Amino acid sequence: QLQASGGGLVQAGGSLRVSCAASGGTFSGYPMGWFRQAPGKEREFVAGISLSGNSILYADSVKGRFTISRDIAKKTVYLQMDTLKPEDTAVYYCAAKRGINPTQDMGRWDFWGQGTQVTVSS
Repeated sequence: QLQASGGGLVQAGGSLRVSCAASGGTFSGYPMGWFRQAPGKEREFVAGISLSGNSILYADSVKGRFTISRDIAKKTVYLQMDTLKPEDTAVYYCAAKRGINPTQDMGRWDFWGQGTQVTVSS
């Protein structure tokens, strides 16, 4: 099970950190990632990280502003979001996939958590 938390309301230019805790299964051994879905839009890839942390991917729209990390002992992945923009407003979902490396291909992620709402006001 993947449990996301930490969403909320923040002003543009502000920061927020969302977390995703894994329980049960073998998620701690899998790449993990974040996706988001804004109202009326399709779900899109945000960031992904391998187990080792050596492979990290970001969507172009968040590069330089968001940082993904994971704590293996805590079975938790984090998404630090800085310099937030109103267009970052979305429900953020965490996911895990079998294999070694993350991918931007949403269809290749195997396990999904519930979302957490992030709202950025202008």
